Amino acid sequence: MSSSASTSATQASSGSWSAFLKSIASFNGDLSSLTAPPFILSSQSLTEFSSYWATHPPIFTAPAAESEPAKRAVLVLKWFLTTLKHQYASRSEQFGNEKKPLNPFLGELFLGKWTDEAGETTLISEQVSHHPPATAYCIRNDRTGVQLEGYNAQKATFKSTIIVKQIGHAVLTIPVGPSDEQKHERYLITLPSLHIEGLIFGAPFVELDGSSYISSSSGYTAKIDYSGKGWLSGKKNSIVATLYPTGQEKEVLYNVTGQWTKEFEIYQGPAKKNSSVTLFGTYDAAGTAQTELKVAQIDDQYPLESRRAWARVAKAIQAGDMDTVSVEKGKIEKAQRDLRNKERSEERTWERRYFSSVTQDKVLQELGDAAGVPLNGEQDKTDGLWRFDPEKNAKASAEKLSSAQVQEIEKQVLGQ
Repeated sequence: MSSSASTSATQASSGSWSAFLKSIASFNGDLSSLTAPPFILSSQSLTEFSSYWATHPPIFTAPAAESEPAKRAVLVLKWFLTTLKHQYASRSEQFGNEKKPLNPFLGELFLGKWTDEAGETTLISEQVSHHPPATAYCIRNDRTGVQLEGYNAQKATFKSTIIVKQIGHAVLTIPVGPSDEQKHERYLITLPSLHIEGLIFGAPFVELDGSSYISSSSGYTAKIDYSGKGWLSGKKNSIVATLYPTGQEKEVLYNVTGQWTKEFEIYQGPAKKNSSVTLFGTYDAAGTAQTELKVAQIDDQYPLESRRAWARVAKAIQAGDMDTVSVEKGKIEKAQRDLRNKERSEERTWERRYFSSVTQDKVLQELGDAAGVPLNGEQDKTDGLWRFDPEKNAKASAEKLSSAQVQEIEKQVLGQ
Protein backbone atom coordinates (compact mmCIF):
# COMPACT_ATOMS: atom_id res chain seq x y z
CA MET A 1 0.00 0.00 0.00
CA SER A 2 1.39 3.42 -0.92
CA SER A 3 1.96 6.01 1.79
CA SER A 4 -0.86 8.20 0.42
CA ALA A 5 -3.27 5.24 0.39
CA SER A 6 -2.22 4.28 3.91
CA THR A 7 -2.79 7.84 5.09
CA SER A 8 -6.24 7.90 3.48
CA ALA A 9 -7.18 4.59 5.16
CA THR A 10 -5.99 5.89 8.52
CA GLN A 11 -7.99 9.09 8.10
CA ALA A 12 -11.09 7.11 7.10
CA SER A 13 -10.74 4.85 10.12
CA SER A 14 -10.19 7.87 12.36
CA GLY A 15 -13.27 9.53 10.92
CA SER A 16 -15.39 6.42 11.45
CA TRP A 17 -14.18 6.12 15.04
CA SER A 18 -14.99 9.77 15.73
CA ALA A 19 -18.47 9.28 14.27
CA PHE A 20 -18.96 6.19 16.46
CA LEU A 21 -17.94 8.11 19.60
CA LYS A 22 -20.41 10.87 18.72
CA SER A 23 -23.18 8.31 18.19
CA ILE A 24 -22.71 6.67 21.60
CA ALA A 25 -22.31 10.03 23.36
CA SER A 26 -25.72 11.16 22.08
CA PHE A 27 -27.47 7.81 22.66
CA ASN A 28 -29.79 7.20 25.60
CA GLY A 29 -30.29 3.59 26.61
CA ASP A 30 -28.43 0.29 26.38
CA LEU A 31 -25.50 0.64 23.97
CA SER A 32 -25.65 -3.03 22.96
CA SER A 33 -28.36 -2.15 20.45
CA LEU A 34 -26.06 0.20 18.54
CA THR A 35 -24.20 -0.96 15.42
CA ALA A 36 -20.45 -0.80 15.97
CA PRO A 37 -18.03 0.27 13.21
CA PRO A 38 -16.51 -2.62 11.20
CA PHE A 39 -13.05 -2.38 12.75
CA ILE A 40 -14.35 -3.01 16.26
CA LEU A 41 -16.62 -5.97 15.45
CA SER A 42 -15.63 -9.41 16.71
CA SER A 43 -16.45 -12.65 14.93
CA GLN A 44 -16.98 -14.23 18.35
CA SER A 45 -20.40 -14.39 20.01
CA LEU A 46 -20.99 -13.43 23.62
CA THR A 47 -22.05 -17.02 24.37
CA GLU A 48 -18.38 -18.03 24.06
CA PHE A 49 -17.38 -15.76 26.93
CA SER A 50 -18.60 -18.39 29.42
CA SER A 51 -15.49 -20.43 28.57
CA TYR A 52 -13.24 -17.84 30.25
CA TRP A 53 -14.31 -19.21 33.65
CA ALA A 54 -12.26 -22.40 33.19
CA THR A 55 -9.20 -21.72 31.05
CA HIS A 56 -7.15 -23.36 33.86
CA PRO A 57 -9.05 -26.52 34.95
CA PRO A 58 -6.33 -27.61 37.46
CA ILE A 59 -6.79 -24.29 39.30
CA PHE A 60 -10.58 -24.54 38.97
CA THR A 61 -10.60 -27.97 40.66
CA ALA A 62 -7.77 -27.41 43.19
CA PRO A 63 -10.06 -26.46 46.13
CA ALA A 64 -11.60 -29.97 46.09
CA ALA A 65 -8.28 -31.45 47.28
CA GLU A 66 -7.96 -29.08 50.28
CA SER A 67 -9.34 -30.33 53.62
CA GLU A 68 -9.25 -27.02 55.53
CA PRO A 69 -12.31 -24.79 54.83
CA ALA A 70 -10.46 -21.45 55.05
CA LYS A 71 -7.77 -22.62 52.65
CA ARG A 72 -10.43 -23.97 50.30
CA ALA A 73 -12.01 -20.53 50.33
CA VAL A 74 -8.73 -18.82 49.49
CA LEU A 75 -8.10 -21.33 46.68
CA VAL A 76 -11.52 -20.43 45.27
CA LEU A 77 -10.54 -16.78 45.49
CA LYS A 78 -7.29 -17.54 43.67
CA TRP A 79 -9.16 -19.42 40.91
CA PHE A 80 -11.60 -16.53 40.46
CA LEU A 81 -8.76 -14.02 40.11
CA THR A 82 -7.04 -16.20 37.51
CA THR A 83 -10.14 -15.99 35.30
CA LEU A 84 -10.12 -12.19 35.05
CA LYS A 85 -7.34 -11.81 32.49
CA HIS A 86 -9.03 -14.09 29.95
CA GLN A 87 -12.50 -12.70 30.63
CA TYR A 88 -11.63 -9.04 30.33
CA ALA A 89 -8.26 -8.58 28.61
CA SER A 90 -7.78 -11.41 26.10
CA ARG A 91 -9.43 -9.55 23.19
CA SER A 92 -7.45 -6.33 23.60
CA GLU A 93 -4.22 -8.32 23.87
CA GLN A 94 -5.06 -10.42 20.79
CA PHE A 95 -6.40 -7.67 18.53
CA GLY A 96 -4.80 -4.54 20.00
CA ASN A 97 -8.14 -3.29 21.30
CA GLU A 98 -11.40 -4.54 22.77
CA LYS A 99 -13.80 -5.97 20.19
CA LYS A 100 -17.60 -5.86 20.29
CA PRO A 101 -18.91 -9.46 20.35
CA LEU A 102 -21.88 -10.62 18.32
CA ASN A 103 -25.17 -10.31 20.19
CA PRO A 104 -26.46 -13.89 20.74
CA PHE A 105 -29.91 -14.94 19.61
CA LEU A 106 -32.33 -16.69 21.97
CA GLY A 107 -31.44 -20.39 22.13
CA GLU A 108 -27.86 -19.96 20.89
CA LEU A 109 -25.47 -22.56 22.31
CA PHE A 110 -21.75 -22.90 22.87
CA LEU A 111 -20.46 -26.34 23.91
CA GLY A 112 -16.93 -27.57 24.50
CA LYS A 113 -14.53 -29.38 26.81
CA TRP A 114 -11.05 -29.16 28.26
CA THR A 115 -8.92 -32.28 28.76
CA ASP A 116 -5.76 -32.11 30.89
CA GLU A 117 -4.33 -33.38 34.17
CA ALA A 118 -7.56 -32.33 35.93
CA GLY A 119 -9.53 -34.78 33.80
CA GLU A 120 -12.34 -33.77 31.48
CA THR A 121 -14.11 -30.49 32.15
CA THR A 122 -17.23 -29.71 30.11
CA LEU A 123 -18.88 -26.42 29.20
CA ILE A 124 -22.51 -25.76 28.31
CA SER A 125 -23.44 -22.17 27.51
CA GLU A 126 -26.88 -21.06 26.34
CA GLN A 127 -28.54 -17.74 25.56
CA VAL A 128 -31.59 -18.02 27.79
CA SER A 129 -33.01 -14.54 27.21
CA HIS A 130 -32.78 -12.00 24.41
CA HIS A 131 -34.78 -9.08 25.83
CA PRO A 132 -33.12 -8.58 28.25
CA PRO A 133 -30.04 -10.48 26.96
CA ALA A 134 -28.74 -13.14 29.37
CA THR A 135 -26.32 -16.05 28.98
CA ALA A 136 -26.44 -19.06 31.30
CA TYR A 137 -23.61 -21.57 31.69
CA CYS A 138 -22.60 -24.75 33.48
CA ILE A 139 -19.01 -25.98 33.79
CA ARG A 140 -18.36 -29.37 35.40
CA ASN A 141 -15.24 -31.43 36.06
CA ASP A 142 -15.91 -35.16 35.80
CA ARG A 143 -13.11 -36.29 38.14
CA THR A 144 -13.81 -34.06 41.15
CA GLY A 145 -17.46 -33.13 40.64
CA VAL A 146 -16.61 -29.44 40.96
CA GLN A 147 -19.31 -27.49 39.16
CA LEU A 148 -19.88 -23.84 38.30
CA GLU A 149 -23.25 -22.60 37.11
CA GLY A 150 -24.55 -19.12 36.65
CA TYR A 151 -25.77 -16.49 34.26
CA ASN A 152 -24.91 -12.95 33.35
CA ALA A 153 -26.17 -9.97 31.42
CA GLN A 154 -24.67 -6.57 30.70
CA LYS A 155 -26.19 -3.11 30.58
CA ALA A 156 -23.93 -0.55 28.89
CA THR A 157 -24.36 3.22 29.11
CA PHE A 158 -22.20 6.20 28.17
CA LYS A 159 -21.07 8.80 30.69
CA SER A 160 -17.74 10.22 29.46
CA THR A 161 -16.82 6.57 28.90
CA ILE A 162 -18.70 3.30 28.31
CA ILE A 163 -19.86 1.97 31.68
CA VAL A 164 -20.96 -1.67 31.85
CA LYS A 165 -22.99 -2.99 34.76
CA GLN A 166 -22.92 -6.76 34.96
CA ILE A 167 -26.10 -8.44 36.18
CA GLY A 168 -26.18 -12.01 37.43
CA HIS A 169 -24.03 -14.27 39.56
CA ALA A 170 -22.33 -17.67 39.65
CA VAL A 171 -22.57 -20.57 42.08
CA LEU A 172 -19.56 -22.85 42.58
CA THR A 173 -20.21 -26.27 44.13
CA ILE A 174 -17.34 -28.27 45.64
CA PRO A 175 -17.76 -31.83 46.99
CA VAL A 176 -15.85 -32.16 50.27
CA GLY A 177 -15.09 -35.04 52.60
CA PRO A 178 -14.81 -38.81 51.99
CA SER A 179 -17.12 -40.31 49.38
CA ASP A 180 -19.31 -42.08 51.96
CA GLU A 181 -19.84 -38.83 53.94
CA GLN A 182 -19.50 -36.31 51.13
CA LYS A 183 -21.07 -32.89 51.50
CA HIS A 184 -21.36 -30.03 49.05
CA GLU A 185 -19.85 -26.66 49.82
CA ARG A 186 -21.23 -23.74 47.79
CA TYR A 187 -19.84 -20.35 46.89
CA LEU A 188 -21.92 -17.43 45.64
CA ILE A 189 -19.89 -15.25 43.27
CA THR A 190 -20.85 -11.75 42.15
CA LEU A 191 -19.56 -9.96 39.06
CA PRO A 192 -17.48 -6.76 38.92
CA SER A 193 -18.53 -3.62 37.14
CA LEU A 194 -16.34 -2.36 34.33
CA HIS A 195 -15.74 0.55 32.02
CA ILE A 196 -13.97 0.96 28.71
CA GLU A 197 -10.75 2.97 28.66
CA GLY A 198 -8.83 4.23 25.61
CA LEU A 199 -11.88 5.33 23.62
CA ILE A 200 -10.45 8.71 22.65
CA PHE A 201 -7.37 7.01 21.17
CA GLY A 202 -9.36 4.41 19.22
CA ALA A 203 -7.80 1.55 21.23
CA PRO A 204 -10.45 0.53 23.80
CA PHE A 205 -9.70 -1.84 26.66
CA VAL A 206 -11.54 -3.01 29.77
CA GLU A 207 -10.83 -1.74 33.27
CA LEU A 208 -12.65 -3.23 36.26
CA ASP A 209 -13.93 -1.09 39.11
CA GLY A 210 -15.90 -1.25 42.34
CA SER A 211 -16.05 -4.46 44.37
CA SER A 212 -17.25 -8.02 43.97
CA TYR A 213 -17.75 -10.81 46.52
CA ILE A 214 -17.41 -14.56 46.99
CA SER A 215 -19.39 -15.92 49.94
CA SER A 216 -19.18 -19.56 51.03
CA SER A 217 -21.52 -21.91 52.87
CA SER A 218 -18.55 -22.80 55.11
CA GLY A 219 -18.66 -19.31 56.63
CA TYR A 220 -16.07 -17.25 54.75
CA THR A 221 -16.39 -14.24 52.47
CA ALA A 222 -13.89 -12.72 50.05
CA LYS A 223 -14.12 -9.10 48.96
CA ILE A 224 -12.26 -8.00 45.84
CA ASP A 225 -11.65 -4.29 45.19
CA TYR A 226 -10.70 -3.20 41.67
CA SER A 227 -8.91 -0.04 40.57
CA GLY A 228 -6.98 1.33 37.62
CA LYS A 229 -4.30 3.86 36.84
CA GLY A 230 -5.22 7.38 37.92
CA TRP A 231 -3.79 10.66 36.77
CA LEU A 232 -1.17 10.74 39.52
CA SER A 233 -0.82 7.21 40.88
CA GLY A 234 -1.92 3.59 40.67
CA LYS A 235 -1.45 0.79 38.17
CA LYS A 236 -3.72 -0.65 35.50
CA ASN A 237 -5.86 -3.64 36.43
CA SER A 238 -5.08 -3.52 40.15
CA ILE A 239 -6.74 -5.73 42.76
CA VAL A 240 -6.79 -5.81 46.55
CA ALA A 241 -8.71 -8.69 48.08
CA THR A 242 -9.36 -9.95 51.60
CA LEU A 243 -10.80 -13.19 52.97
CA TYR A 244 -12.52 -13.10 56.36
CA PRO A 245 -15.13 -14.95 58.42
CA THR A 246 -18.52 -13.87 57.09
CA GLY A 247 -19.72 -10.78 58.95
CA GLN A 248 -16.27 -10.01 60.40
CA GLU A 249 -14.62 -7.98 57.64
CA LYS A 250 -11.90 -6.63 59.94
CA GLU A 251 -10.75 -10.15 60.88
CA VAL A 252 -8.64 -10.67 57.74
CA LEU A 253 -7.35 -14.24 57.37
CA TYR A 254 -5.74 -13.81 53.94
CA ASN A 255 -5.15 -10.92 51.58
CA VAL A 256 -4.26 -10.60 47.91
CA THR A 257 -2.52 -7.77 46.10
CA GLY A 258 -1.33 -7.25 42.53
CA GLN A 259 -2.63 -6.89 38.99
CA TRP A 260 -5.10 -9.31 37.45
CA THR A 261 -3.42 -9.06 34.03
CA LYS A 262 0.12 -9.57 35.32
CA GLU A 263 0.99 -10.92 38.77
CA PHE A 264 -0.60 -11.15 42.19
CA GLU A 265 0.40 -12.62 45.57
CA ILE A 266 -1.65 -14.21 48.35
CA TYR A 267 -0.53 -13.53 51.94
CA GLN A 268 -1.71 -14.84 55.28
CA GLY A 269 -3.21 -12.29 57.65
CA PRO A 270 -3.95 -8.60 57.00
CA ALA A 271 -1.90 -6.56 54.51
CA LYS A 272 -0.04 -4.67 57.24
CA LYS A 273 1.69 -7.94 58.17
CA ASN A 274 2.72 -8.88 54.61
CA SER A 275 6.26 -10.15 54.28
CA SER A 276 8.31 -11.73 51.54
CA VAL A 277 6.63 -15.06 52.31
CA THR A 278 3.45 -15.71 50.30
CA LEU A 279 0.91 -18.48 50.74
CA PHE A 280 1.09 -19.87 47.19
CA GLY A 281 3.95 -17.86 45.72
CA THR A 282 3.37 -15.36 42.91
CA TYR A 283 0.72 -16.15 40.31
CA ASP A 284 1.88 -15.11 36.85
CA ALA A 285 -1.28 -14.32 34.89
CA ALA A 286 0.64 -13.61 31.70
CA GLY A 287 2.94 -16.62 31.86
CA THR A 288 0.59 -19.38 33.05
CA ALA A 289 -0.49 -21.46 30.06
CA GLN A 290 -4.19 -22.12 29.59
CA THR A 291 -5.74 -25.40 28.52
CA GLU A 292 -7.19 -25.32 25.02
CA LEU A 293 -10.95 -25.61 24.77
CA LYS A 294 -11.99 -28.27 22.26
CA VAL A 295 -15.13 -27.60 20.21
CA ALA A 296 -16.75 -30.00 17.74
CA GLN A 297 -16.18 -29.47 14.04
CA ILE A 298 -18.79 -27.08 12.63
CA ASP A 299 -20.52 -29.78 10.57
CA ASP A 300 -20.87 -31.94 13.69
CA GLN A 301 -22.34 -29.19 15.85
CA TYR A 302 -26.00 -28.83 16.79
CA PRO A 303 -27.54 -26.32 14.34
CA LEU A 304 -27.87 -23.61 17.01
CA GLU A 305 -24.29 -23.85 18.26
CA SER A 306 -22.64 -20.47 18.02
CA ARG A 307 -19.81 -21.09 15.56
CA ARG A 308 -22.07 -23.00 13.18
CA ALA A 309 -24.94 -20.51 13.36
CA TRP A 310 -22.70 -17.45 12.87
CA ALA A 311 -20.24 -19.09 10.43
CA ARG A 312 -21.19 -16.92 7.43
CA VAL A 313 -21.19 -13.74 9.48
CA ALA A 314 -17.85 -14.57 11.12
CA LYS A 315 -16.25 -15.34 7.76
CA ALA A 316 -17.44 -12.01 6.36
CA ILE A 317 -16.18 -10.08 9.40
CA GLN A 318 -12.76 -11.69 9.12
CA ALA A 319 -12.69 -10.79 5.39
CA GLY A 320 -13.80 -7.22 6.08
CA ASP A 321 -16.89 -7.74 3.89
CA MET A 322 -19.41 -5.64 5.79
CA ASP A 323 -22.09 -5.89 3.09
CA THR A 324 -22.22 -9.66 3.56
CA VAL A 325 -22.10 -9.20 7.34
CA SER A 326 -25.21 -7.04 7.13
CA VAL A 327 -27.06 -9.49 4.87
CA GLU A 328 -26.25 -12.61 6.90
CA LYS A 329 -26.92 -10.96 10.26
CA GLY A 330 -30.18 -9.69 8.84
CA LYS A 331 -31.31 -13.22 7.97
CA ILE A 332 -30.84 -14.40 11.56
CA GLU A 333 -32.44 -11.30 13.03
CA LYS A 334 -35.49 -11.53 10.75
CA ALA A 335 -35.93 -15.24 11.50
CA GLN A 336 -35.79 -14.47 15.21
CA ARG A 337 -38.40 -11.72 14.92
CA ASP A 338 -40.70 -13.99 12.92
CA LEU A 339 -40.25 -16.81 15.44
CA ARG A 340 -41.07 -14.54 18.40
CA ASN A 341 -44.19 -13.27 16.63
CA LYS A 342 -45.29 -16.84 15.95
CA GLU A 343 -44.72 -17.83 19.59
CA ARG A 344 -46.80 -14.87 20.80
CA SER A 345 -49.63 -15.72 18.43
CA GLU A 346 -49.60 -19.32 19.70
CA GLU A 347 -49.23 -18.21 23.35
CA ARG A 348 -46.07 -20.21 23.97
CA THR A 349 -42.44 -19.44 24.76
CA TRP A 350 -39.08 -20.70 23.52
CA GLU A 351 -38.05 -23.93 25.26
CA ARG A 352 -34.56 -23.62 26.75
CA ARG A 353 -32.42 -26.63 25.96
CA TYR A 354 -30.27 -26.94 29.10
CA PHE A 355 -31.48 -24.43 31.71
CA SER A 356 -34.64 -23.67 33.66
CA SER A 357 -35.83 -20.51 35.35
CA VAL A 358 -36.54 -20.76 39.08
CA THR A 359 -38.36 -18.31 41.35
CA GLN A 360 -36.41 -19.13 44.52
CA ASP A 361 -32.91 -20.39 45.20
CA LYS A 362 -31.51 -21.79 48.47
CA VAL A 363 -27.98 -20.54 47.74
CA LEU A 364 -29.21 -16.97 47.29
CA GLN A 365 -31.29 -17.22 50.44
CA GLU A 366 -28.32 -18.47 52.47
CA LEU A 367 -25.48 -16.41 51.03
CA GLY A 368 -27.12 -13.48 49.25
CA ASP A 369 -26.77 -10.96 52.07
CA ALA A 370 -23.03 -11.58 52.55
CA ALA A 371 -22.39 -11.28 48.80
CA GLY A 372 -24.67 -8.29 48.32
CA VAL A 373 -27.03 -10.12 45.95
CA PRO A 374 -30.70 -9.11 46.25
CA LEU A 375 -33.08 -12.03 46.65
CA ASN A 376 -35.67 -10.28 44.49
CA GLY A 377 -35.33 -8.15 41.40
CA GLU A 378 -32.49 -9.89 39.59
CA GLN A 379 -34.87 -12.20 37.73
CA ASP A 380 -36.68 -9.14 36.34
CA LYS A 381 -33.46 -8.04 34.64
CA THR A 382 -32.52 -11.45 33.23
CA ASP A 383 -35.96 -12.99 32.59
CA GLY A 384 -35.46 -15.42 35.47
CA LEU A 385 -33.06 -16.98 37.98
CA TRP A 386 -31.37 -19.49 35.68
CA ARG A 387 -30.11 -22.87 36.85
CA PHE A 388 -28.71 -25.87 34.98
CA ASP A 389 -31.35 -28.59 34.50
CA PRO A 390 -29.92 -32.17 34.54
CA GLU A 391 -33.13 -33.61 33.08
CA LYS A 392 -32.97 -31.29 30.09
CA ASN A 393 -29.29 -32.14 29.69
CA ALA A 394 -30.07 -35.86 29.56
CA LYS A 395 -32.82 -35.26 27.01
CA ALA A 396 -30.56 -33.11 24.84
CA SER A 397 -27.73 -35.66 25.01
CA ALA A 398 -30.03 -38.44 23.83
CA GLU A 399 -31.56 -36.47 20.96
CA LYS A 400 -30.60 -37.47 17.43
CA LEU A 401 -31.60 -35.13 14.61
CA SER A 402 -32.23 -36.17 11.04
CA SER A 403 -30.90 -34.01 8.22
CA ALA A 404 -34.45 -32.83 7.55
CA GLN A 405 -34.84 -31.72 11.19
CA VAL A 406 -31.54 -29.87 11.04
CA GLN A 407 -32.64 -28.02 7.91
CA GLU A 408 -35.97 -27.10 9.50
CA ILE A 409 -34.25 -25.67 12.61
CA GLU A 410 -31.82 -23.66 10.48
CA LYS A 411 -34.68 -22.32 8.39
CA GLN A 412 -37.01 -21.36 11.25
CA VAL A 413 -34.44 -20.10 13.77
CA LEU A 414 -31.64 -18.79 11.54
CA GLY A 415 -33.34 -18.00 8.23
CA GLN A 416 -30.83 -20.19 6.37
